[in-house]
Amino acid sequence: MPVTTGIAVFFLIWWIVLFAVLPWGVRSQHEEGIVAPGTDPGAPALPKLGRVLLWTTVVSLVVFAACYVIYVDRLVTLDGLSALIGQSYK
Repeated sequence: MPVTTGIAVFFLIWWIVLFAVLPWGVRSQHEEGIVAPGTDPGAPALPKLGRVLLWTTVVSLVVFAACYVIYVDRLVTLDGLSALIGQSYK
């Protein structure tokens, strides 16, 4: 896999994982009992973005490593996928 392709794939995985990790451990202002004037009660009280970015990177590295091994070792092929659905690739 070329380096630029690997970077692009990692960025896409990172971006998708970000939205999965974003709500982890976040408590709303309503849950905390302190609602700032002019804000939605469902807004996070303390978003802790540094922690979210760190977890996003860790999870993305694990997912990317798994995808890389699958790609390099050719564990999933187009022929294998087409056989799963009962169609011929050729």
